[in-house]
Amino acid sequence: MKIGVKLPTVLRPFAGDLERLEVEPAEATVGAVFATLEGDHPALRRRLTDEQGALRRHVNVFLGNDNIRDLNGLDTTLTDGDELLILPSVAGG
Repeated sequence: MKIGVKLPTVLRPFAGDLERLEVEPAEATVGAVFATLEGDHPALRRRLTDEQGALRRHVNVFLGNDNIRDLNGLDTTLTDGDELLILPSVAGG
């Protein structure tokens, strides 16, 4: 199973300056995709999840039009060819 992961500009330096990654997770969940990313791009994973493995508050991950927080979080089930979009929140003033 292959899953696409689209990255914003701010996260690309932690993934070899790539805009899009394609991963083959061991399981069909968002958490398994992140675990696969950790093996290939450990610096990227640290920006997505905290020390306990939970999604960081300022990171939003979309599967289609749905934020995974509104689905099953990191346990959200994926199917072959799905694409995740990672968007960190922007703050400032």
